[in-house]
Amino acid sequence: MRKAVGLFMICFVLATVLLANDQVDSIADSINHLDSLNRKLSEFADQIKTNEKQRIADSIRRLDLQRELDLVKASDYIRRSELQDRIAQLEQQDSIRMEQKRRRVEEIRNSNAGFPVAPFEDTLFLVYSKIGAFTPIERMESITRKIRQLYKQRPYYPDSLLIVEAGNTQDLVYRELIVVSISDIDALIQGVDAKGLAQQYRQQINQTILDHIKDTSISSILKRIGLVLLVIGVVALLIFLIIRLFRFTKKYIETHLVKFIKGYHFRNYEFLSKEKVLVGTLWLNKIFKIFFFILVIYMALPSLFSIFPVTESWADTLLGWIINPILSILMAFVNYLPNLITIIIVVIVVRYVIKFLKYLTREIQSGKLTLPGFHPDYAVPTLGIVRFLLYAFMFVIIFPYLPGSDSDIFKGVSVFLGILISLGSSSAISNLVAGLVITYMRPFKIGDRIKIGDVTGDVIEKTPLVIRVRTIKNEEITIPNSQILTGHTVNYTASGKKIGLILHTTVTIGYDAPWKQVHELLIAAAISTKGILKDPQPFVLQTSLDDFYVSYEINAYTKSPENAVRIYSELHMNIQDQFNEAGVEIMSPHYEALRDGNQIAIPPGNLPKDYIPPSFRVHHKPEK
Repeated sequence: MRKAVGLFMICFVLATVLLANDQVDSIADSINHLDSLNRKLSEFADQIKTNEKQRIADSIRRLDLQRELDLVKASDYIRRSELQDRIAQLEQQDSIRMEQKRRRVEEIRNSNAGFPVAPFEDTLFLVYSKIGAFTPIERMESITRKIRQLYKQRPYYPDSLLIVEAGNTQDLVYRELIVVSISDIDALIQGVDAKGLAQQYRQQINQTILDHIKDTSISSILKRIGLVLLVIGVVALLIFLIIRLFRFTKKYIETHLVKFIKGYHFRNYEFLSKEKVLVGTLWLNKIFKIFFFILVIYMALPSLFSIFPVTESWADTLLGWIINPILSILMAFVNYLPNLITIIIVVIVVRYVIKFLKYLTREIQSGKLTLPGFHPDYAVPTLGIVRFLLYAFMFVIIFPYLPGSDSDIFKGVSVFLGILISLGSSSAISNLVAGLVITYMRPFKIGDRIKIGDVTGDVIEKTPLVIRVRTIKNEEITIPNSQILTGHTVNYTASGKKIGLILHTTVTIGYDAPWKQVHELLIAAAISTKGILKDPQPFVLQTSLDDFYVSYEINAYTKSPENAVRIYSELHMNIQDQFNEAGVEIMSPHYEALRDGNQIAIPPGNLPKDYIPPSFRVHHKPEK
């Protein structure tokens, strides 16, 4: 409670200092414009004198011309026409001078705030011009001082404030004291005649003096002090109630609401535990308590300031600090509504165009809609490209309608982001362009077994920037699209599903084995392999006749390229079994054997039952 009251007093003192500084700054700004205002008013007064002299001279000249015109005979058309033109010219010049005078008055009124006469804080009227040697600020100070002097004279009689004509001015005189002198320039600036302006000032001065006498009476002061104490008591009561209320809410959260608080999970990840939610709830409770403290204190300050006339304007200033931003935001929102409606219409149109394009994409993918030369595989990537272009076009249209789009800050941020994107996205753009080209080249699709460089595997994902391949060892490898475009790609699935992929492997057999038998054994091994097609039939190619052996290449068809590794393994096993059963040795490459005393290179299970390894044969050559 003491902290809240202390906070209230600190806010009160700060608000008082700030508002006082605002008034000092306002007076200082007015003084800074003094030289400019005096110069303009001096020039304006000289111009009025010159124009008035010219107007009198033109009036006399117009009367002379009118008399001369009356004496000219009606038959003298040339002379009469000449005189009428000169009279019309003088009248036109007088109208131009009056219009210039009106514009000059309007310019001075709009460009200068004037010096306020405010003897009791409230401004009665503004002083723009000087009279004689008195500058506008000196006139303002003199009038303010004399009005306060009238207030101090008790009793005050409003009827004693009279309007007295004194040469070029209308004076407001109270007994023998000249309170205000009103010149023709003052009247011109206010847009009325001098006497009318004097009557207006007389009414305002009488009213403000009588009101201030009433406001400063003992009974009125006592009432205001009572209101101050009442406001402070209400504020203290509200602060006490807020403390009790939020103390109760804190206890309720800790004892009852905690049972209903649960942590927040996303799948298997707990990003907010029950304890963190409880701490956050208590923190929000404290924030709301501070907010209501500040709200009550801030709303109490204008009430306190409005009680006394001296500080009544401060209350309007404090309320203005809240109300003016709110009104500005509301007016800005209302003024922005036409642009907002335009943006909404553009977004809705683009959205439904994209929905229509999605419908066409589904029809093309399903085969219900066919376009000559347009493959169904093109549908999804083409939709992505068109959608990107539509969104870019939509942004270009709505950009001028965004709030602040024409500000220098918005333009600077846009240029800065454009530079960052252009400097940091060269590789990304190259991959994006490569991905677009690859899409329409159609070298592979999801699920195809491909080989890119040294990487062989199945395509599991295609993105605008990269593709992902899963190898036969379940390794996921990411390959940039630019690398794919600059290299070569082998697709094992594209033709394998249609005409069959040819798997091939090479064995080398010595010249002692008949080639026809080798062909038969290789074809038999291929046919017995699971996954190899019997039709078309496997075939053998003799690829070379080397120094020590012949190279035989077995070629076999399969429609399961994704199982090529397993098929190759089984084919190699079958080749070994077929050759071993036929008694044909696979002796190469780089296989050496000494037959004397060594068993042939065939597994024991495939040897004849009566097979006996040869013994060593040693021949002795007698010496001569």
